[in-house]
Amino acid sequence: MFSDREAPLYEIKANLFKGLAHPARVRILEILADSPGQSCPVSTLLEGTGLEASHLSQHLATLRRHGVVTSVRTANSVTYSLAHPKIAELLAIARTFLLDTLADARQQLEAASALPGFGTATTHDGAA
Repeated sequence: MFSDREAPLYEIKANLFKGLAHPARVRILEILADSPGQSCPVSTLLEGTGLEASHLSQHLATLRRHGVVTSVRTANSVTYSLAHPKIAELLAIARTFLLDTLADARQQLEAASALPGFGTATTHDGAA
């Protein structure tokens, strides 16, 4: 499959994507990427995600463990930021990829809808 020398790099990459593999974590990263100065208090993340504090904490721990975000504690507050500015770029590329994929799917659906006989088929319950 791949050499022993390459294996650690692929594991690191896979772990990065594991860290991103939840909608709440993607939303957290989007909030951080859009934050002025790209640093954000927990209260802003709670408001922006709608998560309970305990769930947000678990997701932030996962993102920290995978090296995607960093945190700074000052007195009683904790702020989070992206560990690297390229993470914001990664999110933007993923969004572009998704939008392009959806546009292609829409075009395929429209092409299928234009096929002769479309709309004259019966529904699953037998109605015309």
